[in-house]
Amino acid sequence: MPRLTPELGCTDVTASLAFYTGLLGFSVDYARPASGFYHLSKEGSALMLEQLGPDSWALAPPEVPLGRGLHLQFAIADAPGLAASLGAAEVPLFRPLEEAWYRDGARWHGQVQFVVADPDGYLLRFATALATVETRPTTGRIVE
Repeated sequence: MPRLTPELGCTDVTASLAFYTGLLGFSVDYARPASGFYHLSKEGSALMLEQLGPDSWALAPPEVPLGRGLHLQFAIADAPGLAASLGAAEVPLFRPLEEAWYRDGARWHGQVQFVVADPDGYLLRFATALATVETRPTTGRIVE
């Protein structure tokens, strides 16, 4: 079990569940449908979806888009394939598929990635690792 499992409050958990399982390829690990709760996973990452209601843990009434100021990154085997699948389903990407390199001291970590918003506006970044190199890359977006 992952040591961190975010729980996302949903305005329509049925629509969110369809998005995560039908379009993004998450699996339902277990569910409590009567209370609008679903535990999902994909390639070692996990998250929970819960229908927002009077008993939800929230500091203020929720306003869409939810999750402002936060995005979640999922390391997956085939980000380009998932991006293509979303494109075929006419799901707009918040950030298009790109190659990006992130500096880590004297090293650079590369990944191909894209960002999509779920039905409530949570931003989800899906990334596939490219390599770790010692010299500054000459392709893709470089993040110093």
